Amino acid sequence: MNTEVIWTFLSTQGVDFGLKVLGAVVAWVVGRWLIGLVVRMFTGALERGKRIDATLAQYLRSILSVTLTIVLALAVLGIFGVQTTSFAALLAGAGLAIGTAWGGLLAHFAAGIFMQVLRPFKVGDLVSAGGVTGTVHEIGLFGTVIISGDNVQNTIGNNKIFSDTIQNFSALPLRRVDCTAKVANSVDPLDAIARLKEAVAKIPNVATAPAPDIEIIGFTPEGPLLCVRPYTHTDNYWQVYFDTHKAVVATFGAAGYPVPETPVAPRNR
Repeated sequence: MNTEVIWTFLSTQGVDFGLKVLGAVVAWVVGRWLIGLVVRMFTGALERGKRIDATLAQYLRSILSVTLTIVLALAVLGIFGVQTTSFAALLAGAGLAIGTAWGGLLAHFAAGIFMQVLRPFKVGDLVSAGGVTGTVHEIGLFGTVIISGDNVQNTIGNNKIFSDTIQNFSALPLRRVDCTAKVANSVDPLDAIARLKEAVAKIPNVATAPAPDIEIIGFTPEGPLLCVRPYTHTDNYWQVYFDTHKAVVATFGAAGYPVPETPVAPRNR
């Protein structure tokens, strides 16, 4: 290491370089603070206007934050004398190379834009998308965050979601709850259906229109199989689901129905 060269640099340009580093640090800290302030003001304006829902507002905040951060990075480089026009050309070239190598990210970004335009779901909806079922927590630039029923955060690429089937359980006001109940061969299924209709109708949050569907759906060696299908709002799905099973047990128990058992074939002697 040539100490003379280092000493010459420090004695002639050291102070100037140090001031540039200090100025860059101050500019970055102040710039990040200003970006946070601008994003918060932008968020407040959207919330006060109440014309843009949470999904689109969150997407716009992400775009604004990324754009301002890039502008700040260019300003910091300008402190060191880097020509921003040359850097912009370099950034464009690098972006093309990165875009070729990471085409998947661009596909996710494009899919995110289409999702904002077509709106298959919004934040807070219960959906099944990208192989995950849960509540939409965030729609980002490249991925969507879904909280599954077991309280696990799942981040899925937007392109995977947009290129597959999307089920939105919150799009319609009511959702059907599918349950089954089996009665013994000795039980009159029509009597069981009548009793279940009365019991299911009393379950809280069960919709009256359409009325619950309770019919014979199949036959087993133990006896007829009944479908028990009340309708309810998505928010009450699991409450109605569990209460329906409880109603089946309570109704059949009160009626004294025997437990369905598999018939045993006689042995050949």
